[in-house]
Amino acid sequence: MLVTVGMALVLSGALIWLLSRAGFLGCLPGDIRIERDGITCLIPVVSSIVLSVLFTVLLNIVIWLINR
Repeated sequence: MLVTVGMALVLSGALIWLLSRAGFLGCLPGDIRIERDGITCLIPVVSSIVLSVLFTVLLNIVIWLINR
């Protein structure tokens, strides 16, 4: 079970990294981006909320279809 959870975390991290490269994450209003000399710090507050809502809706649909 621990390996499964670890793999899920790695896959979700890779997905978030790929989405940030696509320009979706970190570009919404409310996301915090701090740029200094050679350092960039990105805190995707609103993007995280949007992803959370999307994953919650998707998971609820999957659970509803399984329990039908």
